[in-house]
Amino acid sequence: MAVKKRKISLFDILNVTGFTLFSLIVLYPFWQTVVLSFSDAEAASSLGVNLWPDRWIPDAYAFVFSYQNIMIAYLNTIIRTVVGTVLIVSFTVLAAYPLSKKDLPYRNFFTIFFLIAMFFSGGMIPDYLLIKNLGLIDSRFALILPSAVNVFFIIIMRNYFMTIDKGLEESAIVDGANYFQILIKIIIPISKPVIATVALWAAVYHWNEWFHALIYIQDDALDVLQTVVRDMLVAMDLTQAGSQMGGGGMSNADLMLSNVRAATVIISIGPIVLIYPFVQKYFVKGIMIGSLKG
Repeated sequence: MAVKKRKISLFDILNVTGFTLFSLIVLYPFWQTVVLSFSDAEAASSLGVNLWPDRWIPDAYAFVFSYQNIMIAYLNTIIRTVVGTVLIVSFTVLAAYPLSKKDLPYRNFFTIFFLIAMFFSGGMIPDYLLIKNLGLIDSRFALILPSAVNVFFIIIMRNYFMTIDKGLEESAIVDGANYFQILIKIIIPISKPVIATVALWAAVYHWNEWFHALIYIQDDALDVLQTVVRDMLVAMDLTQAGSQMGGGGMSNADLMLSNVRAATVIISIGPIVLIYPFVQKYFVKGIMIGSLKG
């Protein structure tokens, strides 16, 4: 039996062409950063489109990883991201599940309470005084605990839980299961899209966040990657400015500044870029379903 060939329409051609161009536009800056990070000083100083370096030189990466405390900061960032993400997802599930029950006493009060906390905060000074009075200065908990409860995530997950068929819970209750058992054995396994979405958001936040570390962390042994990278780039900028003010012109080290910046970008976003493809399939489904029901 002959297979009928599908006719390619003008829309299909334009659709494929458009998305291909869009993908290239999105990927080009990332690839340009990779090329720049592996280029030499001469290539970094030249203008134009560089799709492939003349020579693959890892000097910028060697410089970054030779910087003081960079590996300790990398480890601290990984610990912060993993622990912080686990806490955010756990507290989000534990808060969203009861709020998804329409028969929860004072449900509207708790929901409004959460919403007020989402839109209004005490500000930076009260936050700092609170962290200081709790004895969390120079502690990893200062970077993890303040963000452990995120109201936006709770609302998204609550709305997702409200779309789950109530018959599943009613059947489990008839069989003698309590609400905690239902949450662990039924709700969580079928809520992977929204949990993966929240976990991705939480991981990206903790990986990229540096301001709290700048305020609360004074011990170099507890520095996170973003603050160390920031200090390194600031120091290089000052060195470059001093060289130019001294009339030295463009030195070899000055030209490497752009290489080092590119290398720090790749090093900083590398883990997130590697993780994203594994959770991307859940991302759109999780956020769309979680935003449907109020």
